[in-house]
Amino acid sequence: MTATQIDILKTAVDWAKAEMFSSMFFAIVGLLFLLASFGFWQFGKTAMAKAYVIPLLVAGGLLVIIGVGLIISNQMRLSTFPDAFGTDAAAFVAAEIDRAERTIASYQNVVFKAIPIIIVICAALVLFLKPPVWQASLVVVIAMMAVIMLVDTNASTRLESYRDQLLLAAAQK
Repeated sequence: MTATQIDILKTAVDWAKAEMFSSMFFAIVGLLFLLASFGFWQFGKTAMAKAYVIPLLVAGGLLVIIGVGLIISNQMRLSTFPDAFGTDAAAFVAAEIDRAERTIASYQNVVFKAIPIIIVICAALVLFLKPPVWQASLVVVIAMMAVIMLVDTNASTRLESYRDQLLLAAAQK
């Protein structure tokens, strides 16, 4: 392999490792949500405090599943990089560029459009829905969406940089 090929493979591996590290935050925050749910269940005395138990349990479970799922999928992708790159470097780079472009487009639709809309709708509904379970659920959805948006905003920026490096490497050939 040439130095440029090694750099491309190293870039891909570094990106996948950074994604796994980033995905860990979903799982960590999910565990914190689960811990908070347990805390509200054990120590909550008011109707509002008790209302947080189930929404935090559901959101925490979802975040843990998302985080662990992303870690596993990136670990599997990482293990295929050397073979795929060694078999056909140009095809590997083209496939990674295509995957990055599709993922960036989905980030634009989901993370930067849909999630802010969900947050605004939930914030507005908190003002009108007075039962504690509704308010707690809406607050937890806002918190979960904020976590997803924060992690995915960083992931999107990292993915754009990765795609740009791949485009540069593809242009040099």
